[in-house]
Amino acid sequence: MKSRHFVAVAAAAALALGASACGSSSDNSSSSPSASSGGETAGGTLNGAGSTLAQPIYQQWGSELKDKGITLNYQGVGSGAGVASFASGTADFAASDPALTPDDKKTIKKSPAVQIPTVFGAITVSYNVSGVDKGLKLDGPTVADIYLGKIKKWNDPKIAGQNSGVSLPSSNITVVHRSDSSGTTKGFTTFLSNYSSEWKSSVGADKDVKWPTGTGAKGNPGVAAAVKQTQGSIGYVEEAYALQNNFTTADVKNKSGKYVEPTLETTTAAGDGIDIPTDLGISTIDSPNPTAYPIVSQTFIDVHQDLCKGGMSKANATAFKTFINYGLSDGQNVAKQLFYAPLPAALLSKAKAQVSKLQCNGAAL
Repeated sequence: MKSRHFVAVAAAAALALGASACGSSSDNSSSSPSASSGGETAGGTLNGAGSTLAQPIYQQWGSELKDKGITLNYQGVGSGAGVASFASGTADFAASDPALTPDDKKTIKKSPAVQIPTVFGAITVSYNVSGVDKGLKLDGPTVADIYLGKIKKWNDPKIAGQNSGVSLPSSNITVVHRSDSSGTTKGFTTFLSNYSSEWKSSVGADKDVKWPTGTGAKGNPGVAAAVKQTQGSIGYVEEAYALQNNFTTADVKNKSGKYVEPTLETTTAAGDGIDIPTDLGISTIDSPNPTAYPIVSQTFIDVHQDLCKGGMSKANATAFKTFINYGLSDGQNVAKQLFYAPLPAALLSKAKAQVSKLQCNGAAL
């Protein structure tokens, strides 16, 4: 894509931001906060934790809002740890790629939690194989067999059969997976479960699974680093991290039988045709849209519906509403610059409606 170099630079810049205080505001007027971003200008401090998939976006949104007096401290600890931190009261909000489960909701006290979808991100199948160009074709059963340890060589017939004319080495495959509780893992293992009955019965789909083989690494940054450093490796990595590291990524076969490259357009397409439940707990894995890349994760911000009963001061509650309103307006364009897909119009409208119901001690914000 023509924009690929720019996007890689933008993603790299965002990923270089610290895990706590954000950097200075961008001078790009197209993504600077404005009245259209919503919310008051009163400042406050927000503490968030969770998804490493969404970390570059939230840190950049926080950076864009510093001139409004808002300080965002965000820790990319993985979706599972983020939900746990929010439930225990050590974080004002959680960032989680999977929707909240009934068990998750039971752990959240003081005020019911709402989940607000923010963006989509492609989960790439990235690989480091010398001489094999970007666009290796892989289907779900093959990826599952690699992660089950059944396919051990890059020139295995199941890989070669999908890649006519590609010279595949006889070298061993080194599998890399997440070691932490991860929404990216939940999305990836859900996809594998959809295409491999053996994976579904023996491993399953969750934020934590018992991996049959491979090396664990923490967070999207950890998996990206391991793939980058290990010749012959394969790992599942969110697209922004794949771009930053200039990875080769596979074209993955979707539900309609088409091999699709992970791009902004094919990631956005995953939101078309999906069901949107009342609590907005969507899943974009294995979208029915024939043009969609099949391994796409949504990501949510989970927060108390009554922010002040949940533990925030009025000032911080107001700051949060400014933050999330910005994210669902101008911040959608910022997300595109970092190679995350904005929400489709129907879902974006529902997310904004969810924000409009946020309260402080029973009163609308």
